[in-house]
Amino acid sequence: MSKHSTETTYLEFVKKQNHYNQALALLAWDARTGAPKKGAGQRSEVIGTLSSELFALSTSNEIEALLTELETTSDSLSDITVKSVKESRKEFDRNTKIPAAEYKEYVTLQSQTETLWEEAKDKADFEMFRPNLEKLIDFKKRFIGYYGEDTSHPYNTLLDDYEPGVFVDTIDEVFQDLRKNLVPLVQAVTEADHQPKMDSLFTHFPKQNQQALSLDILKEIGFDFQAGRMDETVHPFAIGINPNDVRVTTKYNENDFRVSLFGTIHEGGHALYEQNISPDLMGTPLCSGTSMGIHESQSLFWEKFVGQNYSFWQRNYPLLKKHASGQFDHLSLDEFYFAVNQAKPSLIRIEADELTYCLHIILRYELEKALIDGSLPVKDLPHVWNEKMNEYLGVKPSHDGEGVLQDVHWSFGAFGYFPSYALGYIYAAQLKDAYTKSNPSFDTLIEKGDFAPIRSWLTENVHQFGRSKKPSDILQDTTGSGIDAKPLIHYLKNKYTTLYKL
Repeated sequence: MSKHSTETTYLEFVKKQNHYNQALALLAWDARTGAPKKGAGQRSEVIGTLSSELFALSTSNEIEALLTELETTSDSLSDITVKSVKESRKEFDRNTKIPAAEYKEYVTLQSQTETLWEEAKDKADFEMFRPNLEKLIDFKKRFIGYYGEDTSHPYNTLLDDYEPGVFVDTIDEVFQDLRKNLVPLVQAVTEADHQPKMDSLFTHFPKQNQQALSLDILKEIGFDFQAGRMDETVHPFAIGINPNDVRVTTKYNENDFRVSLFGTIHEGGHALYEQNISPDLMGTPLCSGTSMGIHESQSLFWEKFVGQNYSFWQRNYPLLKKHASGQFDHLSLDEFYFAVNQAKPSLIRIEADELTYCLHIILRYELEKALIDGSLPVKDLPHVWNEKMNEYLGVKPSHDGEGVLQDVHWSFGAFGYFPSYALGYIYAAQLKDAYTKSNPSFDTLIEKGDFAPIRSWLTENVHQFGRSKKPSDILQDTTGSGIDAKPLIHYLKNKYTTLYKL
């Protein structure tokens, strides 16, 4: 087979894989946005069949032969094909290194443990959950051995699934810097005499009014409704089926409009990334976000640095009032802005504000790392969790349901995932700093509702590359440095020192 025909065959092969992925993404969206309950069993079978077919394709003799041939002729291939081959090889190696029977046992355990977690959380019974968690961690340790353990720390192998090129030594340094600065700031804010008036935020705000507001705001920031849609769900998410079909979801709380509004902006940030990936990458393994952290940086950039920006509300407070039917009529812009930016330590990560959020992530990272390297036995997890919550946030869970059992991630073995949440926030602050250095009119553009220059800059520097550019290269080329927590620390200190008159 000629080099050209091998490349063509390979690109057709990965396009077929991509089509399976698009079908699975559509089924996942449908399942979580009001699909009929009676169809759940049949839909699960369909998902299982398509997933099995996709796995078989990714580990087939055909793809192995194509990759082997193309890897010996990379000099004559297009840049997109070379990078796609590397992604396919990584997936092939990962999927074939674990014995099939062992992987099947692990997947079964995942499913059982997620169901068990729901019951254990409701009953606040960690001991019910512990044996399964111990088995999942043992599986993860074995998988690390199959993949090839990083000699500096076994956790690095897990990080590579979510944040390629970022390792424990870097995260330790960056998170230590964050923790050292944020813990005293959170304490000072908690003890401050000057606190926001919150009553108006919790007045009844009808769902249909919130929906109209969310649609207006999505249009404002530039979400393309010709290439996407918005729906309601219990657990908000954005899903990119392809760049011309990107869907966002939101959740409405009629007694706290912030859940929907800021959730919509957050998912809108994810969607803007997916909608602006280069069309040249369509149908290849490169047509998605480059890492969880970079993806999260886009959602947080829009949610925090735009949606919680004073200039944004100078423009949009009248719009909010129009949809809100009077609940904010007696609240000044400054009072409203203070209220929507309230910082208050909470037990639950998903309810945390922007000041306290990273401390929740740092806590989980430290525990995960210790579980994987064996320095923390699973039986001691609830006790150490509670100690760290008290040390970092000044709050202590009254039971394990609101403590160590609150997150679903560990129940399906997603170790290495949590750091990307905080890394995304750090990246977002670095990107915002880089933008404002060359474009000091950032706040003015937001006040005018002129988001096109901001979107264009993000597309030019982040979005267009999809997975064809590594996270570290995006950061280095755009900001001139590696991962650096200082811009985020500076932002949070300035904002909350001013708001709380510290």
